[in-house]
Amino acid sequence: GNVLFGDDGFGPAVVELLNDEKLLPDNVFAEDCGTSVRDILFNITVLEKKPKIVILLDAVQKENREVGEVFHLDFADLPKNKRPDYSFHQFPTSNMIHEMREYGGIDVRLVAAQAKYIPTNLDEGLTEEIKGAVRKAAELVVDICNEYNSSVSAT
Repeated sequence: GNVLFGDDGFGPAVVELLNDEKLLPDNVFAEDCGTSVRDILFNITVLEKKPKIVILLDAVQKENREVGEVFHLDFADLPKNKRPDYSFHQFPTSNMIHEMREYGGIDVRLVAAQAKYIPTNLDEGLTEEIKGAVRKAAELVVDICNEYNSSVSAT
């Protein structure tokens, strides 16, 4: 996300909360990738030792969602204006998330929040609804991590 574009700063705000309050399990790392998500995802795909799971956070504007609602979003359901954020331009028609899942064996998930306002020009600051969604999203991320850790340790 980009903190200079209204509710698009949702992801960085969640990461900040997770790290500031030390909410994540010890084996989990949270990083604000800003607008470099493609570069980071590409780097993950070529790592020798890959993470088991990657959770991405993003503010979106989808029909039939309430502003401030936090939800899992399938990458196939990304709004058209968000698809370029995750595309893998180095290999035409490839999709980086698909590559990570299929060939890298990485469980990739997207936790989204329904944005109220993502401006086209610089306009810093989250709306009140998204500020309220930050903690909900952080709790969901922690739940996903704990569930994942439980399922891994059970096998």
